[in-house]
Amino acid sequence: MRRRFLPLLAPRLLARSAAATALFALVPIVTGDDAALYFVMLVMIWSVFALGYDIVFGVTGMLSFGHAAFFGTGAYAASHAMMSAGLGFGPALLAAALAGAAMALVFSVVALRMSGIYLGLTTLMLAELVYVAASVKLRALSGGADGIPGVPRPMPGGLDGFENAVFYWVVLGVFALALAMSEVLRSSPLGQVLRAVRQNPVRVAHLGFTVNRFRMAAFAVSGAYAGVAGALLASLMMYVGPQNLHWKVSGDVLIMTVLGGSGTLLGPVLGVAVVEALRELLSAYTQYWYGLVGLIFILCTLYLPQGLVGLGPRLRAVALRAGGRA
Repeated sequence: MRRRFLPLLAPRLLARSAAATALFALVPIVTGDDAALYFVMLVMIWSVFALGYDIVFGVTGMLSFGHAAFFGTGAYAASHAMMSAGLGFGPALLAAALAGAAMALVFSVVALRMSGIYLGLTTLMLAELVYVAASVKLRALSGGADGIPGVPRPMPGGLDGFENAVFYWVVLGVFALALAMSEVLRSSPLGQVLRAVRQNPVRVAHLGFTVNRFRMAAFAVSGAYAGVAGALLASLMMYVGPQNLHWKVSGDVLIMTVLGGSGTLLGPVLGVAVVEALRELLSAYTQYWYGLVGLIFILCTLYLPQGLVGLGPRLRAVALRAGGRA
């Protein structure tokens, strides 16, 4: 069974991940507008973050309000790797992934003593400690409230990475890899155990698995995703500051994941795209745009519990019922 796993998985992997990647790859071909490229890069970067968050929330069934700590830690780690240690962009991304995973493991050791909403509140408390430390106590490393400006971008093949048209392909490559790895994880034996942990942890324990070890593994993988996303955002904005560690960042990724459809591969990506589009559209008309996004989120939670990805099957079912009556 294990020998047949990857060959059987490959067609599904190509069908889902390649289709989404191809869609994003069309953007610079259709338009070369800097603002449009910047917006789509934001969508891809936040999608990497949301894909990682969903491993903990949607796949394993753990609520976390502290993922901003992993996101910001990755951003700082990559920035110091490039600016202080003189490493290239690839090693800096690896450093960001390792830093995010390490921070997530530390959180899991403490937070997994709790469950449900108490686990989420514990992660929030720990994340706020990291935020305060970066803002006040660790100014030598974080730059305090001023942050660290001048975070470099990569220069792939000698090209100018400070051009959005060049950096776009770097972000697209990381996004495609993250999406493919997420599909592999969800379909792998590890992913099946994580889903079982969400559904019935007692039964999983009776089968001989150590539940907390798998939950810690989920946190570590999720933290690595968050760290990479933080590093990409730092290079995109050429700046990293304590706001990357703020609790609002954790709230944003939670809203995006639930809105799109937690527990699905493309749901988090869809949720990110919708929230970012609403941010751009509504903020042009009112400063209270975030309240409108919250209202949309509440309505979707009430009437679309499976997220926006569940809208298609529901519409098809309605159409079939209407056709049957006719």
